[in-house]
Amino acid sequence: MKYQLGDIVLLLHSQEEGEVVEIINDKMVLIDIDGVRFPVYIDQIDFPYFKRFSEKKIVIPKKEKVYVDSLKKEEASKKYHVHSGVWLSFLPVFDKDIFEDDVVEKFKIYLLNQTNEAYDFLYQIKFKGSADFHLTNTVLPFNEFYLHDIPFEEMNDAPKFDFDFSLVNPNKKKASHFEATFKIKAKQLFRNIEEMKFKNEPTFSFILFEKYPDQSEEVIPDYNHSHGDLYDLSKVKQKLEPARSVVDLHIEKLTENWKGLSNFEILTIQLSNFERFYQLAIAHRQPNLIVIHGIGTGKLRNEIHEILKTKKEVRTFANQYHRDFGFGATEIFFQY
Repeated sequence: MKYQLGDIVLLLHSQEEGEVVEIINDKMVLIDIDGVRFPVYIDQIDFPYFKRFSEKKIVIPKKEKVYVDSLKKEEASKKYHVHSGVWLSFLPVFDKDIFEDDVVEKFKIYLLNQTNEAYDFLYQIKFKGSADFHLTNTVLPFNEFYLHDIPFEEMNDAPKFDFDFSLVNPNKKKASHFEATFKIKAKQLFRNIEEMKFKNEPTFSFILFEKYPDQSEEVIPDYNHSHGDLYDLSKVKQKLEPARSVVDLHIEKLTENWKGLSNFEILTIQLSNFERFYQLAIAHRQPNLIVIHGIGTGKLRNEIHEILKTKKEVRTFANQYHRDFGFGATEIFFQY
């Protein structure tokens, strides 16, 4: 390998210098330029010594004193902020087969944040419906977050990438959270790999969202309406909060002013929120909903189960062991 970790290299197309921070394979490295990391092929970089040697020395004239108030503000670099939104990015890592042809060994998965907001996120990937990997972390503005590696052969198992985003700095005008899901089929995957190689690019990416959604006016349709009026669900959905597949009813998740409340007051708030999120799930026609009620004395769980027995939209529900919530959650399955 021509380059080693810590080498200073020159990006040929932009004449910028960066540092090698990871050797991906014999054809590609990860470099860092001013805190921004991205993969490049080794034929797109070189050592900067010839450039430094051949550059003419510039004599900098003396400057007059400039006071702070008169300094011109420097514009933020937009060099790498090409795409707006939050993206899921795939970096194929190639190896040689027995015929010395390039084959994809695995994918490095990144979350790219090309917005000026920082987001907390809950991420999990499911293969054939079973959760295989999950983590919770934060992705900073105009930055990338390495998620994990996926062996190439596992991409044939219908992977589903689930994200639940929320703003690090809450904004009352913005949604409290936003769920994004991405699925990829084998045919689509091969097409993207071929297109990436044709364009001589190191990665291919998929948009998760362009703009974090605004807080919507809370509109819950009354399914017990007795006047026979029909709701236009497509119009109703436009005013609904974003769909939520997992709801946490722990009191500290529902209100900041919970200390000093009686057990009855806490239970009332929890059941009120359960009903709210239940109706939202119905309005979005979700196939299922997970309600986290905890274990405790079992009072909240029992109250929820009694309510579910009266709901006509409920096909079945189960309080069984879950790898993320133990026995502290009930999964509801709907019928429409």
